[in-house]
Amino acid sequence: MSFWDIIWFIIVAFAFIFYLMVLFSIIGDLFRDHETSGWVKAIWVIFLLFFPLITALVYLIARGQGMAQRSMKQGQELKAMQDDYIRSVAGGGGAGAADQIAKAHDLLAKGAITQAEYDSIKAKALA
Repeated sequence: MSFWDIIWFIIVAFAFIFYLMVLFSIIGDLFRDHETSGWVKAIWVIFLLFFPLITALVYLIARGQGMAQRSMKQGQELKAMQDDYIRSVAGGGGAGAADQIAKAHDLLAKGAITQAEYDSIKAKALA
């Protein structure tokens, strides 16, 4: 095996891995998009199987902007879920405590709980 065979192998391997990453990104975006019907998703997948390079290029040109927006939206949702989880595990203040206090205040206003129970819930939420 010559030096140029090795260089060619590296280039081909890089191109193949790049293509797989693009393909998986497209498929992931298809299933992340809740506005597209199942039939349209199936058609895209079928075209990706039989005409992979052309379909991938058409998809990236036609729906590339939407891919970025859906990816950003999913990232924001994951961050919000992570922040909520961290707040709940830490048990400290923040929006979770404010929500608990607001709910307890509503219950107090409706007469469902006593002032002592409200104070207890507030102390736990702020702890």
